[in-house]
Amino acid sequence: MIRTLALLLMLAVPAAAQDIRGLENCTAEKQIERRTGCLQANVELLQQLLIKQTRAADDRFKADKTEIDALKARLAKLEADLAQLKAKPAEPVKK
Repeated sequence: MIRTLALLLMLAVPAAAQDIRGLENCTAEKQIERRTGCLQANVELLQQLLIKQTRAADDRFKADKTEIDALKARLAKLEADLAQLKAKPAEPVKK
């Protein structure tokens, strides 16, 4: 019963359209000059958003690379310490 109700609710709610803030609907323009200007504005907006997202992704990539390099250095130190411990002869246990 509950599953059926949930399924009906999901079907009854229309999917929300994904909208990009600042993007205009250029098909409403009747004059070709205005439509062209509208499309150019949309292209410029999308290019700006793409540049912004690219910069953010590059910043995250650089931060992740720095963290990976630090982890590699720590792993190398731990491996060296482990090799050094394995190389030492075992000391007899005092009773």
